[in-house]
Amino acid sequence: MTNPQLEVRNLRKSYDDGRIEALRGVSLSINAGEYIAISGASGSGKSTLLHLLGGLDVATSGEILFENAALGTTVNLDEYRAHRIGFIFQAFYLLPTLRAIDNVQVPMLAVSGNSSSRLERAEALLREMGLEHRLYQYPNELSAGERQRVAIARALANNPTILLADEPTGNLDSVNSARIMEILTGIQEKRGMTLIIVTHENDIANAAPRHIRIRDGRIKP
Repeated sequence: MTNPQLEVRNLRKSYDDGRIEALRGVSLSINAGEYIAISGASGSGKSTLLHLLGGLDVATSGEILFENAALGTTVNLDEYRAHRIGFIFQAFYLLPTLRAIDNVQVPMLAVSGNSSSRLERAEALLREMGLEHRLYQYPNELSAGERQRVAIARALANNPTILLADEPTGNLDSVNSARIMEILTGIQEKRGMTLIIVTHENDIANAAPRHIRIRDGRIKP
């Protein structure tokens, strides 16, 4: 049997000297190429879990294995985030002083490549997102849906194997939400990437082939 791409073992995360328990012993396995939705109420721990999977935070106890190697010890977190993970956030987090094509190039600065190859890749990704006419616009000149598509292009910049999306439709209307989900699922199918989406929207969660529900820091049976 093939080892899972990600394996979470008895993961716990607490804040405020242990007074707040965000995760309370979460364990799960995720295979390469899976499309998974994680849902739960606000404060359930779903975003905390996603951040730990992406190496943006470290657990209080327990461990996460990537391809059978422990994150933060065997696997360097900086290299993991730079080469393996693409992250999409609800709030986009585009740099306001950079044009769309420059925002997409930001993750590439941490890896090898010259300026012309970075520019070429950024343009290709934005064209893939249907933004060929918006390459040189600043974030405040883009609609919310366009900003999220720039953010998706940025997440793909370094050819990650895992795409993590934290409420990617949370700031969008229904039309743009549907388009973003169509783009994300299309990317997952085309590239064979692992796609993990955190959402509070039942229709998005239920459309995923695998739906994990979290309540009070624990996975519901």
